[in-house]
Amino acid sequence: MSVLKAENITKIYGGKKGALKVKALDNFSINIESGEFVGVMGPSGSGKTTLLNILATIDTPSSGELYINDTNPMKLDEKHTALFRRRTLGFIFQDYNLLDTLSLKENIILPLALEKVDPKIIEDKVNDMAEILNIKDILNKKPYEVSGGQQQRAAIARALIHNPSIILADEPTGNLDSKASNEVMESLKSLNEERKATIMMVTHDPFAASFCHRIVMIKDGKFFLEIVKGSNRHAFFKEILDSLSLLGGNYNDIA
Repeated sequence: MSVLKAENITKIYGGKKGALKVKALDNFSINIESGEFVGVMGPSGSGKTTLLNILATIDTPSSGELYINDTNPMKLDEKHTALFRRRTLGFIFQDYNLLDTLSLKENIILPLALEKVDPKIIEDKVNDMAEILNIKDILNKKPYEVSGGQQQRAAIARALIHNPSIILADEPTGNLDSKASNEVMESLKSLNEERKATIMMVTHDPFAASFCHRIVMIKDGKFFLEIVKGSNRHAFFKEILDSLSLLGGNYNDIA
């Protein structure tokens, strides 16, 4: 079953009062099925961020169609778009986006508190997520009292606690060292395999990308190529590296 379908998405910026037009996306299409873990890669300026903003309903395409759970969010008014985003999508950010004035537990339960979910259900859900993500013993700490990897795992718990249809992750390992990156990616892999969480992740990191089922590469706003993981993650990692060299651009932009 298709959770997300973007068809021929084009995004053009500028063009008013003599401003130069920039085509950030050019007839780009992507389809994500329920339970998939899909990575999107490309050099800086390739259109990844624009794509993510459109899929997150933060930006609108100049042309093309977007369907999430068979709903076109572009046809909703502002109030219903905000509700749709809150109930249907989960977000994981590079810089965690946790509130320092709240404990990790209070950060995690925010989506449920906004929906006025029964406190007993909230308690059960937060304990379940904390168990999976191995953060049970730090729930009462503030974000600044724990490591970056622990903050990101709390952010993952917050993204998943309301059972979104799809999680959109923006460079989730971008601020982490290699050990914390591995822990975060193992957490996402477990949630995908055990809870059937549907995830789309934008990343520069080929190691993080190797945890995905498939990688869609984008260049100059257009689809460039797609690679699919076989049974061996190490072979997939090498294939990602080979594909990135074909993609071109500054290697520091990519890894």
